[in-house]
Amino acid sequence: MTKWTADQIPGQDGRLAIVTGANSGLGLFTALELARRGAEVVVACRSVEKGATAAAEIRKTAAGPEPVVAALDLASLESVRAFAAGFAGRRVDLLVNNAGVMMTPRQVTRDGFELQFGTNHLGHFALTGRLLDSLRQSDSPRIVTVSSTEHRGGKLDFDDLALERSYNPRGAYQRSKLANALFAVELDRRLRAAHSPIVSAFAHPGYSDTNLQSTGPTGLMKTMLAVSNKLLAQSAERGALPTLYAATAPGIEGGGYYGPDGIGEMRGFPKQVKAIPDAYDAELGAKLWAVSEELTGVSYGL
Repeated sequence: MTKWTADQIPGQDGRLAIVTGANSGLGLFTALELARRGAEVVVACRSVEKGATAAAEIRKTAAGPEPVVAALDLASLESVRAFAAGFAGRRVDLLVNNAGVMMTPRQVTRDGFELQFGTNHLGHFALTGRLLDSLRQSDSPRIVTVSSTEHRGGKLDFDDLALERSYNPRGAYQRSKLANALFAVELDRRLRAAHSPIVSAFAHPGYSDTNLQSTGPTGLMKTMLAVSNKLLAQSAERGALPTLYAATAPGIEGGGYYGPDGIGEMRGFPKQVKAIPDAYDAELGAKLWAVSEELTGVSYGL
């Protein structure tokens, strides 16, 4: 069976793709490959300076329009609102919800949410909802949300979403990645019920060497990840393949999950995989959706 690579990405001429966290790691390679196939790529990230550096790298291989840099801080609902307002009335063909933080000490966002849940899930929930009208204008719109194998250890306690009673950096990260999975699947349910052409899928990069492992964790965990990165991790370029597959390959299923085909889904080439049962739990998905709407003030109107 032929292994899928970035060389098999269909032409993206005329398509506008927004990639969050496209200034480095998985997001950078996702944006670079989309641009190489002709897409106009929006590099959406907190630091415009870092985004400009990434855009210069993307520009070297871009086959279509020059990449655009736009400020987006997913830890600020006001930043999300301002970013999305810049696309009012414009068509968006692809949204890749890639950016995130990983295993940080306990912090809160500007709106008072626990940082990992607030950035990785709530920020992307608000962004997607605010861009929905722009996505509706596309002939073949897709939304790809990046989760992680770490979602398998995730647990959602709706009585302590701020994690004030007990905080564990890894547990908080796992919770945020389970929320990403639940969101992608619940979004697909609602899109199908509304007879929308938008496809919502999710993906994970396996174990890939990115700056998440060095910028988020502290202490012993940071040391352990530095060692395991050298011994076990695949490159960020390879890790971006499942996201690119979900974003561009023909026949992608709404609600489908895509990851590497190797042992334990740690590395390899993209294929459809399965998330844990909780990710497909309709009751849990609906509850997270309702809470997310309440916390962000963003309603999808589906």
